[in-house]
Amino acid sequence: MLSKEQIACRIAREIKDGQYINLGIGIPTLVANYIPDHLQVVLQSENGLLGIGPYPRSSEINPDLVNAGKETISMVKGSSLFDSAEAFSMIRGGHIDMAILGALEVSENGDISNWKIASGLIKGVGGALDLVASDAKLLVAMLHCHKDGSPKLRKQCKFPVTGVRCVHKIFTDLGVFSILPEGGFKLLERAPGVELDEIRNKTEGRLVIKGEIPEMTGFQQQ
Repeated sequence: MLSKEQIACRIAREIKDGQYINLGIGIPTLVANYIPDHLQVVLQSENGLLGIGPYPRSSEINPDLVNAGKETISMVKGSSLFDSAEAFSMIRGGHIDMAILGALEVSENGDISNWKIASGLIKGVGGALDLVASDAKLLVAMLHCHKDGSPKLRKQCKFPVTGVRCVHKIFTDLGVFSILPEGGFKLLERAPGVELDEIRNKTEGRLVIKGEIPEMTGFQQQ
């Protein structure tokens, strides 16, 4: 199974030159460390940042520069700071090409739950509601199962739903999945050494496996 850093590294391969991308809290924030140098990409955060760079070295930390997850960040040349209202107008106005979010669960129809768990602890809706309702291509980064071993890829989400039929692709420690138009998780790639039976056993929703499934590549830590 892949580490969180390796999941982020694999997701970075989905990024195209010239895109404006919003990175959510958790694994998605790690993606900034693995974007190839030859790509001109602008990372946005809904708390008012445009032009986020990789995590800073300890000697470069500025406590006033944080992302939506309250983590210190770096800024690339040409970056800008503004208020959250301006940031949300970018999202609602359709100016973000891709959103990479963490999730608690995803349904086989592409619904996503990522803001409240069964215990009642509210993580905060944050910018997720706006992002899932925007025109941005939505990628989900998460571990395949909860800590108790129960699956996160479900027939229907058990937690409160953030957005309906909005997820395009899912990246977990076991593999890469797309959402089929008719519903179902289509397995595109599997993590090295992970057998198909393990993925079947840990996926509750409809799983579609066609042909030979290649092992994931491009996930090595830098």
